[in-house]
Amino acid sequence: MFTGIIEAVGQVVASQSKQGDIRLRINTGKMDLSDVKLGDSIATNGVCLTVVELPGDGFWADVSQESITHTNIMDWKSGKSVNLEQALTLATRLGGHMVTGHVDGLGTILSRSEDARSVRFKIKAPAELSKYIAAKGSITVDGVSLTVNAIEDASSGSDKGATIFDLNIVPHTVQETVIKGYQVGHSVHLEVDVIARYLERMMQQTNEQPKSGISQAFLAQNGFWK
Repeated sequence: MFTGIIEAVGQVVASQSKQGDIRLRINTGKMDLSDVKLGDSIATNGVCLTVVELPGDGFWADVSQESITHTNIMDWKSGKSVNLEQALTLATRLGGHMVTGHVDGLGTILSRSEDARSVRFKIKAPAELSKYIAAKGSITVDGVSLTVNAIEDASSGSDKGATIFDLNIVPHTVQETVIKGYQVGHSVHLEVDVIARYLERMMQQTNEQPKSGISQAFLAQNGFWK
């Protein structure tokens, strides 16, 4: 698990094809690797990767076909900047929200504009993720824990059913993450709030087993459903 608070910006040093999947070497920049061991997890642009080698200035990780299918890792080239975060510990401040490092889909930057010292972005999320995105809820973009300002539904053409959500990024986050390089058309990793996923599963189970005592009315009464 992670918090979505980025520790460092690293760089892709190498990407090697390995019998149908990929092995990556990541330079971790200013990240402290003194207590990192083989088998530890490091979120890399929001993708949970397992450390398989430690060359000293970074790490190697294997990327499975499952991860390749749901991410843009195939497009990563040497020199690409990536957000990095080590897995949380029981002593970690939870400054963001609970992040799993399991990418749900790809979003697209639709617009970028200055707003005083902050930067505003509009991002289009695929239709299958729309139900998990809520105004003032949490979402992870390339591993960064962010708050959704507002949402709107795309209503025409191939985008019909997709959700467009608005983000306001403060100066510190812009400077300390890969967000500073985002431009219109940029592809980003999206992970929805894990609570929304579990709530959906709970409702599915409720419909299948009505005697459980948990219903939509019960959730609404207790503040979990609107």
